[in-house]
Amino acid sequence: MSRAIGRTLMTHKISLVVATKDRPDDLRRLLDSLSAQTRRPDQVVVVDASQEPVESVPSDFPELNTTYLQHWPPSAAAQRNAGIMACTPESTLIGFVDDDAAFEPGSVDKMLTFWESAATEVGGASFNIRNYKMPPGRWAKNSRLIDALGLYPRRPGGVARSGWHSVFGEVGELLQTEWLPSTAVVWRAELLVQHHFDEFFDGYSYLEDLDFSYTISRSHRLVVIPDAGYFHYASPAGRGKARQFGRVEARNRFYFVRKHHLSAARCAVALGVRFAMTVADGIAHLDTSMLARSVGNVEGVFGLFTARHSR
Repeated sequence: MSRAIGRTLMTHKISLVVATKDRPDDLRRLLDSLSAQTRRPDQVVVVDASQEPVESVPSDFPELNTTYLQHWPPSAAAQRNAGIMACTPESTLIGFVDDDAAFEPGSVDKMLTFWESAATEVGGASFNIRNYKMPPGRWAKNSRLIDALGLYPRRPGGVARSGWHSVFGEVGELLQTEWLPSTAVVWRAELLVQHHFDEFFDGYSYLEDLDFSYTISRSHRLVVIPDAGYFHYASPAGRGKARQFGRVEARNRFYFVRKHHLSAARCAVALGVRFAMTVADGIAHLDTSMLARSVGNVEGVFGLFTARHSR
């Protein structure tokens, strides 16, 4: 980046919001990693949508200033919004952390050190994932033609006209992006007065972080901090049933595109490519869940079409 991030030094207080559901062991690992930090967060807000409440887990960490809330029905977007409202007004930074993440030693200190000298135009900063695994299909995602057509951005952390976004994995230097995942991210608290998670993205809330962060990127810079590391141990049960996820995958992508006035035509083409890759993967590996996901894609698109024409 051509301009230096550093400006005037400022002391910050930070609240971290954790939306959790039925993962007490994951939550314990996360809180244990926060307890071991050289500089702990000033507040941890646990918003619990578990069938069996997990209040006993944060109570085992008295050294963390924890606020515990129960929330129903489960929704990552709605739980995070409830967490924002529960953050202390003294916090100048509010972060979101998935319950299946864990921080490496010293990472919260390094994140806060960055914010102490961050320019005012920086709105959000992500921790740096250490155990990222590259998904299949990189040949298509690295294609100059696909990038030029506006279907998928080659630049890490970019958002194409199709509404598809590129991941960035672990970075070796400060990276500026157009979106940030909510797995482990920190925002200026003042921005969250006017920006909340769109609760259209209900349940698993697929793409709610893309929508939230892309909105803020229109007015503020978003970055990834290389030396503030964390690990993400993604739960295999996170997305629920494959066919249901396929429906949500199509529905939420088109919603994001319409909301931000991107290209619905390019979105349809990109979803077609995604559908073909899912089917091919399902056939090649005899994976019925991938085939069920592709069926869900078709149902999701058909549902959008029928809903639009029934109005």
